[in-house]
Amino acid sequence: MSEYQYYEFLALDRPLTSEQREELRRLSTRAEITATRFTNEYHWGSFRGDPEQMMAAYFDAFLYLANWGTRHLMFRIPRTALDTEYAGQYCYTDAASLIETGDHLIISLYADRDPDDYWDETAGELGSMVAARSELLGGDHRLLYLAWLMGIQWDHVEDEDTEPPVPAGLADLSGALRAVAGFLDIDEDLIAVAAEASPVLREEPAPRLADWIATLPAAEKDKLLTMVADGEGPQVRALLLRRFRDSVPGQHEPAQPARTAAQLWTAAGARRTAREETGARARSAEEQRAAAAEAAWQEAENLIATKKPRDYDLATALLRDLSAMTRRDGGHDAFTARFLQLRSRHERKTSLQERFDKAGLPRHP
Repeated sequence: MSEYQYYEFLALDRPLTSEQREELRRLSTRAEITATRFTNEYHWGSFRGDPEQMMAAYFDAFLYLANWGTRHLMFRIPRTALDTEYAGQYCYTDAASLIETGDHLIISLYADRDPDDYWDETAGELGSMVAARSELLGGDHRLLYLAWLMGIQWDHVEDEDTEPPVPAGLADLSGALRAVAGFLDIDEDLIAVAAEASPVLREEPAPRLADWIATLPAAEKDKLLTMVADGEGPQVRALLLRRFRDSVPGQHEPAQPARTAAQLWTAAGARRTAREETGARARSAEEQRAAAAEAAWQEAENLIATKKPRDYDLATALLRDLSAMTRRDGGHDAFTARFLQLRSRHERKTSLQERFDKAGLPRHP
């Protein structure tokens, strides 16, 4: 297997200055560098830069992929938008950790998976995930909880560790969170059993937010507008959403009996087994239906081959039943295509064709 590594960084809150781009160029002469993005691919060798240092100094999001199975995501969050102690309840393992800088917290999510049987070179995958950072900035903590589940999955959380607060909306992940979970291969059954204790995510109507902003003191609004003018618009939005959610009763995660990591992992295993057994039964039933349908097709062909009127009637009845079954279970287009081929092969059998027409079986256009 040939080697492949992909690095992608995004500057979301502030574009890179020309001086910063020159500094980054010294790390790699091959990288694609713009005011908002740094990407590089390697088929041999390795990148000289340190992703953690680059995140601390320049970028708000990072993705790394290697075809031997390693996946790494990082999101940089302003300290004003996320409490360090709160985030630490979720991110305290090798799979999910916190990196503290002067003004930011960096959430680091790392998975060292088995190599894929096949792989494709990638580009731009991080763009589908960055909205998860925006959601976190606005007070949506589902990304943090998914980070904690990674620790269970990769056996970095002790069995007796109890879960941190369960955020709302785990049963209905956003597109960005689904992209994150898919990229890191977070166990779908583990997410599903965790979601059983997660309430429905409630979106507050925009008028309520506008009414709340109108109540803020004028001096505070001036300060926030100044921050926007200084290029801190995303941070201002995050700060406002966080404070608004804190002001609305019932917006915090409700108290639930905390489950242990072992309980969640065991429940996920039971769900996986039940799902696989259900899938096996469905596949078996489908194989039986397919076998029965094929036997019916063969029987119809055999009856037609006798050229006897009574057998024509039996063949037509079989084909009519097959048509009804495929309308009910799906696959009627395939039935129609195969039946029209059969009809063409026997187009000179006038009495058979009449029986087909009387039964309402498909005709050539």
